Amino acid sequence: MLDRLIVVDSVTRLGPEAQGRVIIGGSHGGVYAAYLCAKARVAGVVLNDAGLGLDRAGIAGLDYLQPLGIPAACCSHRTTRIGDGFDMLGRGIVSHVNAAAAKLGIEPGMWCREAARRLAAAPVPMADAPDSVESRFPVAVPGRARASAMDSNSLMTPDDDGTIVVTGSHGGLLGGRPETAARAAVFAALYNDADGGIDGAGFTRLPALDARGIAAATYSAWTARIGDGRSAVETGIVSAVNHRAAALGLRPGGTVRDAMTLLAEAIGKDNAA
Repeated sequence: MLDRLIVVDSVTRLGPEAQGRVIIGGSHGGVYAAYLCAKARVAGVVLNDAGLGLDRAGIAGLDYLQPLGIPAACCSHRTTRIGDGFDMLGRGIVSHVNAAAAKLGIEPGMWCREAARRLAAAPVPMADAPDSVESRFPVAVPGRARASAMDSNSLMTPDDDGTIVVTGSHGGLLGGRPETAARAAVFAALYNDADGGIDGAGFTRLPALDARGIAAATYSAWTARIGDGRSAVETGIVSAVNHRAAALGLRPGGTVRDAMTLLAEAIGKDNAA
């Protein structure tokens, strides 16, 4: 098994080495993460169920991968930290599987490491991944502030410095490393809380961004689909904020859209000072 196994904290970092390999990934099990796995032509994958959330988006990638013949499973966010592949391999327990994984004998209640062993029997997929849908778009906010929504934190670039970003990504640090909290020096960032999960992993980006002076918040996984930035803007409800965001007046319970307006006004005040 070991010669086919790759353990990663995020499937956004898969490269050519992933082709034909079994991936244990700390990412959520949503469609965007599944698309990246299919694009990399993995033989099988285990992801985090992210608490399921709105429309069961946290495991929607299982159905996405099934027609491509890729066996996939998700581990419960109550058993392993989201964003931590080695933690999943060590203590993750399978919560959901697709039919291709079930044919290999993988089932809910199984240890992740046993699921990985059985996935090693999977062949290399032959089907190409469908084209990706739009993954980021601008959002209109008051004043001259710039704001964007994106399906993944990995889509941030230096062009996002000083702006407001709403991502479909979970609010967990990758492998517990603070430097993974945000790829750009944004003014503010919002993330899906992945229903918190074990060790409160779904909120761990917040203090890490505080240390960088970045306002940050999470929105509830039950109010917006994980891996879907557009859904976050349309229906997301803020679930937690860091100290920097609280100092700007952001509070849990409001909408993501209202949070973006408040943050844009804060940028305006900074520019006027």
